[in-house]
Amino acid sequence: MSGLRMIGAGALALAIVSAVAHAEDPPKQEAVPVQTAAATLQSVTPRSWIPGSIVSRADARIASLVGGRVVWVAEVGDRVKKGAPIAKLDDAVVRLRAADLDAQLARARAQRDRFNQLAETHVLSASQLDEARAQVDMTSADVTRAESQLRQTQHDIEESQIRAPFSGVVTERFIQQGEFVAVGAATVRLVNTGEIEARATASLDLASNIKPGQSIMVRERDTERMGKVRTVVPVGDDRSRQFEVRVTFDKGDWLVGTPVEVSLPTAPERKAVTVPRDALMIRANKSYVLRVTRKGTVEELIVTPGVTVANLVEVRGALSPGDRLVVRGGERLTDGQSVKIVSEEARTLHPG
Repeated sequence: MSGLRMIGAGALALAIVSAVAHAEDPPKQEAVPVQTAAATLQSVTPRSWIPGSIVSRADARIASLVGGRVVWVAEVGDRVKKGAPIAKLDDAVVRLRAADLDAQLARARAQRDRFNQLAETHVLSASQLDEARAQVDMTSADVTRAESQLRQTQHDIEESQIRAPFSGVVTERFIQQGEFVAVGAATVRLVNTGEIEARATASLDLASNIKPGQSIMVRERDTERMGKVRTVVPVGDDRSRQFEVRVTFDKGDWLVGTPVEVSLPTAPERKAVTVPRDALMIRANKSYVLRVTRKGTVEELIVTPGVTVANLVEVRGALSPGDRLVVRGGERLTDGQSVKIVSEEARTLHPG
């Protein structure tokens, strides 16, 4: 009986030890669902945002080719098409001059015709014939001069109506009705708001990295637009040590004078390993990514961030193109923790 009690006590003790052992085993962790994206090898170009402004490719003070009293001038804000009038000068005196020259021309032509007929007759003596031929030459010269003066006067009549050399908006008036305008004086400022571009001045150190035709990002606050370098003015300012860049873009709805920023390359293009921004974990003393291993766990890799290009970040560290990195669900993950990939993003580079 005593032996049976000892056996029962031993079994009870063994059961208690087994229960305690199982109680101390940590519960098996469930795999954390995550979203991943691959590290990629990309061509990256370090860039810097340079202040600039929107300018028009056609912005001019339209001058008058003739003098005269102002009869009419377009209002500020008027939109005019190429060839449309923007100012009108009084042409009454010029028209009177044209009428007088027209009469002189008719008289000169009549005299020339009369002397021609006279020179062609055979009833004149040799001296009279020479005189008639000389008169033909003189009257022909008079006709040529009168024709030239008449054309000049007709040109002045046409130019008394000052026309727009290109389509645009009248932004300023320099003359008023009733004033006298001298030859060459400015009449209005005309700005073509349809053909605009971004103008920026940058340090001469960047000149070797910028070429016509390059894709360049232009932004105004939260609005970004891709453009192309139209030209690089290859002359630097000897005081500011800067040169000028002009960038064009298809959609031209920015107002002339709008302040913008232009993303210009600060170094030559290079190949680099890049990761999505969401894959980069930045803490107070380190930056790292979480790489998914073949065992379905994550490992923490310390990296050094480099250039940010649109939605990608250049990194340097023990990372290779094609490595799968956690981009969603990694906020509370620790090194060695199990994960379950629920989706994988396809990331592309958008130059900025």
